[in-house]
Amino acid sequence: MTNQPSVTVIIPFKNNINYLFSAIESVFNQSYKNLKLNIIYDNQDRTDLYKIKKFLKNEYKKKLKLVKIEVNKSNLGAGYSRNVGIKKCNSKYIAFLDSDDLWKRNKLQLQIKYMEKNKQVFSHTSYCIINKRDKIISSRVAKSKIKFEELIESCDIGLSTVVLNTNFIKKNNFYFSKIKTKEDFVLWLKIAKKIKFMMGINKKLTYYRKVANSLSSNKLISIINGYKVYRNYMNYSISKSIYYLIILSINSLKKNLY
Repeated sequence: MTNQPSVTVIIPFKNNINYLFSAIESVFNQSYKNLKLNIIYDNQDRTDLYKIKKFLKNEYKKKLKLVKIEVNKSNLGAGYSRNVGIKKCNSKYIAFLDSDDLWKRNKLQLQIKYMEKNKQVFSHTSYCIINKRDKIISSRVAKSKIKFEELIESCDIGLSTVVLNTNFIKKNNFYFSKIKTKEDFVLWLKIAKKIKFMMGINKKLTYYRKVANSLSSNKLISIINGYKVYRNYMNYSISKSIYYLIILSINSLKKNLY
């Protein structure tokens, strides 16, 4: 539909190519049609690059004009790779999807409609957690409204559920931070300081894949970067940073118990 606002989907990729193929399929299976796909290739080994191009040519030949592949000269990490996509985006909205996650067919349709109707620059949704075999093992519920004071204690926003207004983040120079994990948490906190509420849609529209041995599953790295969020990016004192890190860790533990 020509009257649909334009959306660019940004997928950073480093490995697990079969998951990426599934992620791409979930993008092109969207009921929402005014979209483009930007894959940020972040692996210095170019073997998978050829496979991705071959997959797209074989499976989505008619949609090739909608796809752009940006190849990083060196490994930048997922956050900085998303920044590459953001800077080159000229759509009204940006949607993030990690290469091992999936979307339900009506994800963008419902989310963009909600944002347009309510004039929102940010939104996120509830999501399911799946394992490597696509089996649902848990879920997370998106609160209808989250303010900064709540977000600082518990990051309840799934990255692959987020849609942002492009002009809003570029105007405010909001980009992902340098740390390898929790880079999304830093960005959400910056946005939460700028707007009154982070708006959520309580519909499970995304499948987040929990993979063993990933950066996000490494507890020590998660604790270290959690501290950096408060100390380096929020500029809190050492004691205040440790206090919020403890609160964040307790809330994370509670979520993982369900």
